[in-house]
Amino acid sequence: MKKEIVFEILEHLHTFESNFKGKTPYTLNDFVGYLTTQTGANELEMRNDAGNKEPFLKELRDESNSDISILITLMFRYAKGYIKKALENSLIQTVDEFAFLITLMTFDSLTKTELINKQVMERTSGVEVIKRLLSQKMITEFADENDKRSVRVAITENGKMEIMSVLPEMSKVSRIVVGNLSTAEIKTLSYILKKLDFYHNDIFMNKRTFTLKQILDEVRLN
Repeated sequence: MKKEIVFEILEHLHTFESNFKGKTPYTLNDFVGYLTTQTGANELEMRNDAGNKEPFLKELRDESNSDISILITLMFRYAKGYIKKALENSLIQTVDEFAFLITLMTFDSLTKTELINKQVMERTSGVEVIKRLLSQKMITEFADENDKRSVRVAITENGKMEIMSVLPEMSKVSRIVVGNLSTAEIKTLSYILKKLDFYHNDIFMNKRTFTLKQILDEVRLN
């Protein structure tokens, strides 16, 4: 029995090596994350919120790929609702404002473009978030010494104090969002989402003007 398990692990390792497309050599953690996603997963049905009309739409939704898009959207909405509760008594009003501030906490400063790109936002929406934070004096802006065309932003003491005041509530949100997942399931989900983030961030940064067909063609080539 032990030999069979070893052979099965080796088969998974062979498949993993064939499919691995990381820019750096893979680690044991990479393989363990992959292995966890391949074994021991029980198939669960989606919560049924659809009616009986147009059954072909239900069949389309039941495909695994459609499931993922829908479920990620739903999880974002659940999390957004919890975050709204966490920010009820704060000057920080939205998840975007929180994300901008928490990012700036880890840098001396960033250009507006750098900050917006790190949050994977369109420039227009990102500029509006920055304007709100400036008006609340939670960030400050100043000219970039090396590039006069760029404006840099940095978090202020007011912004730091506001972030620190909401962190306990945001910690509660984090615990609620992972719900009834086990520690192993949380690690697996984290591994998968990080992998997807690397993949989609490359599209956002380098191929955002591509059509959907061009993006799919890139997938097939790689």
